[in-house]
Amino acid sequence: MSADLSPVIAATTQWLLRSYPGTGGALGAALAEAQASQAVMVAAWLRYPTEADAALVVFVGPGGSDRLDWLAGAEAAAVDEADAGWRTWVDEVVASWAACLLTTPSLARDAVSALDGGEHTRGLVFDFRRLTDPGEQDHRAAPLLRHPDLLAPLVGLHRDSLVQRLHGEPVDEGGPVGDPVAG
Repeated sequence: MSADLSPVIAATTQWLLRSYPGTGGALGAALAEAQASQAVMVAAWLRYPTEADAALVVFVGPGGSDRLDWLAGAEAAAVDEADAGWRTWVDEVVASWAACLLTTPSLARDAVSALDGGEHTRGLVFDFRRLTDPGEQDHRAAPLLRHPDLLAPLVGLHRDSLVQRLHGEPVDEGGPVGDPVAG
């Protein structure tokens, strides 16, 4: 069983970028993708902090994008069949936590700090500056992705559980059967 969260991270990043696209051509798209990817990676590593947690979510699946699509106003009929596969790997809580990180710089900094010494980052050095200290070019590239009002419904889904996690409290979050972070 793999402990690799890359399918969840890739799919959730893709969902965020399709729902809240970047602007400014190829460079803008790349900057928006970097910001979304960093936010999703941090959120996923917080949600599934151990290799066992990650392996379990890969085994049972994260739940998919149906509720998020509804929340973002995408009609189920409008979802292309080719998109159906990757959409099953979208994690609602990870998307919500990533939205929190993208819209609240203090939470982003706290979240990155919380990863220090964790199983996913042990022995590695990561630079999450596009998430924690975005420049003017980053903001111009991802105005929708960082807009607090537009992301408010997504943020509101699971913000409390992110704050609980960052304060070291147990997180009781509904999720896939056998959810590794429940309790």
